[in-house]
Amino acid sequence: MNIKILRLFVHLTESKNFSKTAGAMHISPSALSRQIQKLEDEIGHHLFVRDNRRVELTPAGKKLIPVALQIIEKWQNFQAEIDESHHTLKGEVRLFCSVTASYSHLPDLLSDFRAHHPLIDFQLSTGDPTQTIDKLLNNEADIGISALPNPLPSRIVFQTISDISLSVIAPAGITNFAYSLNNEPPDWSQVPFIVPASGTARESADQWFHDMGIKPKIYAQTTGGHEAIVSMVALGYGVGIAPDVVIINSPVRDKIQRLPQSQLLKPFKLGVCCKRSQLKQPLVNALWQVVTKKKT
Repeated sequence: MNIKILRLFVHLTESKNFSKTAGAMHISPSALSRQIQKLEDEIGHHLFVRDNRRVELTPAGKKLIPVALQIIEKWQNFQAEIDESHHTLKGEVRLFCSVTASYSHLPDLLSDFRAHHPLIDFQLSTGDPTQTIDKLLNNEADIGISALPNPLPSRIVFQTISDISLSVIAPAGITNFAYSLNNEPPDWSQVPFIVPASGTARESADQWFHDMGIKPKIYAQTTGGHEAIVSMVALGYGVGIAPDVVIINSPVRDKIQRLPQSQLLKPFKLGVCCKRSQLKQPLVNALWQVVTKKKT
């Protein structure tokens, strides 16, 4: 059996969606369909029941899963032994993080790693950090940088690399809500807020609203990362709550101001995470060991 086809099969059993698997595995949906058909022809049984939106495993497909996983693991172990005999690890690791994390934390994490493992390449994808855990669970990434979720899924391991503080930020220029904001205390009911749509930062913001006794007037909820919050605040659309690391690295940081109420916001933990089962893969484990040593 072809290892690449087995990997496509395993991913498809998790995503149950040809388009998702095709995108994650960098193959066209039609090519993916042909590869699965080739595997079914080789086995002599249908592995999936297909409809217009989803696919479901047949009894034969369910029986193939543990066999495929075992074959893939044995192949990876074999490759690791061969590479180890030559004292070299090589291959590719798929890494997912936010745009900000890609230059605020990733260079430091990878500097020592690259010195010890120069033949390991990275396929870096950036996006909304709230998607990190799902990317890992759906096998769309091998390792990621994410805020510590609550609760942490049992299949995920997490190593803290930094405590991330947050700030309440307002436009530095004149706005139509400046009078309400400059009152003592501020008239928060007249102040528009820009917050993340979900994730740990949103949970921290909601807790701050609760502690301050504020019923927020939400002007906008952002997805895709926190960078947009700083930009919208700089443009005068409202008051935002964002991680300090995003604010510091923002090109419009000179157009916003931090409010004193920021000290009441609770920080969150940022870390490197991956599926527990991925630690058996030599490339992922090598990176994990470097991250762990940096914290000891």
